[in-house]
Amino acid sequence: MSARVLFYVQHLMGVGHVFRASRIVRALRREGLEVDLAFGGMPIPGLDIADARIHYLPPVRAGKEAFNKLEDPEGNPVSDAYKEDRRARLLALFEVVSPDVIVTEAFPFGRRQMRFELLPLMEAAHARPRRPVIVSSVRDIIQKNSKPERDREVVELLNTWFDRVLVHGDPEFIRIDETFPHADEIARKVAYTGIVAPAVPERQDGGPDVVVSVGGGAFGHRLLMGALEARRLSTMRDARWLVLSGLFTTDEQKADLRRFADEGIEFQSFVPDLRALLAGAKLSISRAGYNTTADIFAAGCRAVISPLFDGIETEQITRADVLARKGLVQAVPPNEETPEAIAAAIDRAMAGPAPDRSAIDIGGADKAARLIAELARGGPPAA
Repeated sequence: MSARVLFYVQHLMGVGHVFRASRIVRALRREGLEVDLAFGGMPIPGLDIADARIHYLPPVRAGKEAFNKLEDPEGNPVSDAYKEDRRARLLALFEVVSPDVIVTEAFPFGRRQMRFELLPLMEAAHARPRRPVIVSSVRDIIQKNSKPERDREVVELLNTWFDRVLVHGDPEFIRIDETFPHADEIARKVAYTGIVAPAVPERQDGGPDVVVSVGGGAFGHRLLMGALEARRLSTMRDARWLVLSGLFTTDEQKADLRRFADEGIEFQSFVPDLRALLAGAKLSISRAGYNTTADIFAAGCRAVISPLFDGIETEQITRADVLARKGLVQAVPPNEETPEAIAAAIDRAMAGPAPDRSAIDIGGADKAARLIAELARGGPPAA
């Protein structure tokens, strides 16, 4: 009988976590593991998880006024009864699946809001006579906590419940030590997988020359508008542009963007395979999210990035800084997203040779799957 994996993923605002998880799920299926995906957000069109089974929990999202306040799809605060329903469904799924491995995407480094159901899952797993291996799946750059005690809590949760931490990054690019202050205390649990990027695509002609994207779009409107205004100021003014506004952009924002419409610009909300578009493009303009930069690495195109910064999130700023210092992208600081600054970055990107990103390990999905398969066969590591 094949080993079974219960993979928990919850997107609260952006959708990048889900797409990274889906790449790992597909790799797990290639390794021959049975996979059940516990999905806690709104369904995403075109999500490819091969033939894994997906189980939708009653959806929640981050509150519009406060990120740590959960809402239902209608914007109502999530009640205790709603949480209890989710918790019961997740625990019932655990009993039915009886997994050899549990993977939690982001938790405990993130998704603190979901402790109401994840801690009971940990307790149920540890109560088993032959308990499953428990793995934390986390991106390469850890969000800085404003409260130091939260980092201590992460260490305590890892040491209490988890067997391994799979860091989806290349340690030659950035190490977890650089963004998580207590990395030395969990070092024996950590394994690096490389960047979880899509397969390197064949170059396709006939598509857009410039692709502008902002992930889910929740915080991307200013960059989209700035890029469209920069178009006429840049050397790419006569190129074919595709603008991806994101799943969460509003009708009003779409109307703003379409004021720039002409025969050289196409607008879409979403494409399931950004990497394939970038493979034939000359330039990407985007945020500095994990998945978007992974797509850029795989496609090999030039890139202008402007990291998201909302006064709290630091992950994209850190990634943009490292990429720019290594000469792999042209970066525009988030408080300088003017048409002039973006146009100048476009021209710098196009003036030089395409960056050589060949030294970055982008085989993270397959390596993560192999590590999880080994854990499934071997059982929980000795303490």
